[in-house]
Amino acid sequence: MSSTEDKMKGNANEAMGKIKQGVGGAMGNERLRREGENQEIKGDAQQVKGDAKDTIKKGVDRA
Repeated sequence: MSSTEDKMKGNANEAMGKIKQGVGGAMGNERLRREGENQEIKGDAQQVKGDAKDTIKKGVDRA
């Protein structure tokens, strides 16, 4: 998977996670709220992975 794909999936997971947290909080559904938190964390990790791939690629390109 490319760094761009990782970042796109990360953004999508962060957005969906925030939505789930909001809906879960509004409905008093703790399970959905926690699921949203976890999905947002997953999205953050995917973005970091994409950034790391970019950094490595730039280092290789310079070498």
